[in-house]
Amino acid sequence: MRKHPLDLFSLIAGGLFATIAVLYLVAALNDQSVNGRIVIPVTLIVLGTAGLAGAVAAMSRRGRGGPPHSPSD
Repeated sequence: MRKHPLDLFSLIAGGLFATIAVLYLVAALNDQSVNGRIVIPVTLIVLGTAGLAGAVAAMSRRGRGGPPHSPSD
């Protein structure tokens, strides 16, 4: 089986949504409520940060992270 490159954004997004699901499940089992005013902005911030991290990781894998090199004369 061939290895594929790590997709950092998908990994973080999946972990985040699994965490939110567990949070709501635990709150429902304990007759508590989850404040959506906190969960939604935190989710968007984490997804934005994950998107940036995924883009930086993809750029570094492709070798476009630094300035272009000039040819030696």
